[in-house]
Amino acid sequence: MRIAVIGAGAVGGLLAALAARAGHEVLVTARGEHADAIAAAGLRVDGGWGAWVAPVELVRSIPNETVDLLVLATKAHDSTAALAPWSEHDGTPVLVLQNGLGGEQAVRDALPHSPVAIGLALFAVSLAGPGRITVTGPNGLTLGGDPAAVAVAEPLLRSALPGGGAPDGTAELVLAPDIRGAQFTKLLVNQVNALPAITGLSVQQTVADAGLLPILARGMVETVAVGDAAGVAWGRIGGVDAEAVARIRTGGTAAADELARALAAGMGEVPNPASMLQSIRRGCTTEVDQINGAVVALGASLGVATPVNAALVALVHEVERTGRHLASTDFAAALAARIDSTEARPADA
Repeated sequence: MRIAVIGAGAVGGLLAALAARAGHEVLVTARGEHADAIAAAGLRVDGGWGAWVAPVELVRSIPNETVDLLVLATKAHDSTAALAPWSEHDGTPVLVLQNGLGGEQAVRDALPHSPVAIGLALFAVSLAGPGRITVTGPNGLTLGGDPAAVAVAEPLLRSALPGGGAPDGTAELVLAPDIRGAQFTKLLVNQVNALPAITGLSVQQTVADAGLLPILARGMVETVAVGDAAGVAWGRIGGVDAEAVARIRTGGTAAADELARALAAGMGEVPNPASMLQSIRRGCTTEVDQINGAVVALGASLGVATPVNAALVALVHEVERTGRHLASTDFAAALAARIDSTEARPADA
């Protein structure tokens, strides 16, 4: 199969390298020093799925030749700009591999004749340096969306994921009958993302911090309330399913606290910086608007208050602007001030 990965950063780069190792022809786009390193020596991968160098082809202009699948793996807020040069490939199936919401609609706007599949990656991966990717959590992937796109993406993923995507292998490919429900469960899981960006701590350190964990738990409770108000049929993502969501619905922050601890434990001992903190470290904007901001926007439309998520959005943007993290000892006061100002506004403001 011939695929093009648009945005071969951590997640996209790993999929590109896995596909190349499985024998597929892989084109990738990247920027800056990362692109230069790929052009010079390929993509270097190490960590949980072994070490190898993937001979992917860096494309600096859009190929005229046919590709079988486009993989959109940029940050969700970069989707529109990243897709614009690919207009001549309208009709080619697209796999959206991103955190948060918005990428699917960007594809439908830019490539209206392309069927769209959505992949929700559970593997933890870091861009360790230009051209170098480290797998810290060798987990699976959930796939759903347009059947025509899934029919193309599924065999690629089954061939590329270690273990063939089989449940008894080292990675599992799960087909979701309702990808929207799975996306909202991923939004719940991605509540672990914003606090590391704000504090500079790993996910494991965040969950272990007695001052930060209650904030994370409250953000999870808000996410469940918004999803419920939207009528979401919560889907399974890894070990998080509708029963886990129901426990948060009835048990509140205590149940969310338990889920957060389980998620951190599942990441192992290697510090997981989460994708937003990786973006901050590279001087890039994060996808906070497409994760926590999506919860806030939907909550506002449904009349559900989301003061913690709103405060997290504001504080992540503050770190983006200043480049300075907040010490966890100072964070509670900063967050309380943000929540107070948010709660003073009506939910539909």
